[in-house]
Amino acid sequence: MSIKPPEDTRVVKRLAPHAPGAQKLTRRYGDALVCVRYRHDAAGQHRYTTVELIVDDAPIVPRGRPDDVVAVRIDFDKSALRSSACARGATWDRNSKLWLMPRRLASALRLTDFIVKTLP
Repeated sequence: MSIKPPEDTRVVKRLAPHAPGAQKLTRRYGDALVCVRYRHDAAGQHRYTTVELIVDDAPIVPRGRPDDVVAVRIDFDKSALRSSACARGATWDRNSKLWLMPRRLASALRLTDFIVKTLP
């Protein structure tokens, strides 16, 4: 069953999971429940009960600063991408066989998935 409230609803009450009026939903959703909201439509004819749930929990991995130099692996068959990186200031490191560039450039060229390491 799918119920979509109208766009013009307003929140009339917000309850924490342990508050009276949210106990039934706390039993249903457990620790994933963040809050319960009661909404009314513009005419005041309907009440909608909504819940906020935690659906994922993951650590935040810091990306680093835009000026950090990163080593990027660009496949040999991507000659246009290599040329573009070189034209914008990336340098080839012969020893590691990786392209060195600021993180900002790697992001602009959409190469963040190919970053091998961040250099000190």
